[in-house]
Amino acid sequence: MPNAVHALDYLAAPDKYPACPVCVAFGDEAFLKRLVVNRLREVVLGDEGDFSLATFDGDRALLRDVIEELSTVAMFGGKRLVVVEGADDFVTRYRSELEAYVARPKSIGVLVLVVGAWQSNTRLYKAVAASGLQVDCGSPAPAAVCRWLVSWAKQAHSIQLASSAAETLVEMVGPELGLLDQELAKLALTAGRGGKVTEEAISQLVGSWRAKTTWEMLDATLAGNVREAIVQLDRLLLAGEHPVGILAQIAGSLRRLAAATRLVVTAEAAGRRLALRDALQQAGIRTFVLEKTQQQLRWLGRQRAAKLYDWLLEADLDLKGGSALSPRLVLERLILRLAVPAAPI
Repeated sequence: MPNAVHALDYLAAPDKYPACPVCVAFGDEAFLKRLVVNRLREVVLGDEGDFSLATFDGDRALLRDVIEELSTVAMFGGKRLVVVEGADDFVTRYRSELEAYVARPKSIGVLVLVVGAWQSNTRLYKAVAASGLQVDCGSPAPAAVCRWLVSWAKQAHSIQLASSAAETLVEMVGPELGLLDQELAKLALTAGRGGKVTEEAISQLVGSWRAKTTWEMLDATLAGNVREAIVQLDRLLLAGEHPVGILAQIAGSLRRLAAATRLVVTAEAAGRRLALRDALQQAGIRTFVLEKTQQQLRWLGRQRAAKLYDWLLEADLDLKGGSALSPRLVLERLILRLAVPAAPI
């Protein structure tokens, strides 16, 4: 998209793209959005850390509360950073007010909107392009992923990864950056600080079958095959996969389904019709899986698809200590919600 910098370019040289009163991180790659927000936090807050940080859930946030936080004086006299996560609905509800705010920011704080869809033909996009910072967190091309892996391995995990080894890793795991980062962390434990990771080591140590099993579990779930989904979950847990890691692997795909649903609903509310295939493409679904994904979303239905964000957030919090349920039961509950339509009342 024009007037936007890709996340990999921004992260490589953040000084070239200073933080503005309004910043937007958009796209389908949740891992990149997290890195961008973290970097903005470092740039804006510096040594103040989280003392001057406020985070809102976009589905529930009220504009007046966000503006109030932006206008509050920072504890140590610097800027405040206000992040609205999952801000698609927030942007829809307050689009005209946000257009006015971008034109004339009313505070010295920095507002960061984290969204999935961010259309370049809107007035809000053009307003932020003129005076703000827009970071495209869409999935990069495989070649760019390989280049990023080489530098990220050194920067984040203190290991040396040759280009050929990076290509092997992407081929085995796929282009999901969050999963690739998890595999780099495992490889770093074996290689040690400053160690070299070879193609042979990747072939031996990377659990490509586990990644494949995770996608098979999700495919079975979204086809209504509970028995097969539970069998695949058993295999993952018995192999030592952490429940948080399993959820992280499937969450990206489910968020894209949720984003597509929201696009369709938003278009209908505006009196327009948006084809499901077009909505999925806008949400970041790749062409070669469009047909399968359409079938999966039709199986979910609009009511369940609209609850995906809430279900994923609930599962994430429960896996991190927010529930008395065991991690296994938390994942089984999510599988059942996705696989079995609610009984009519």
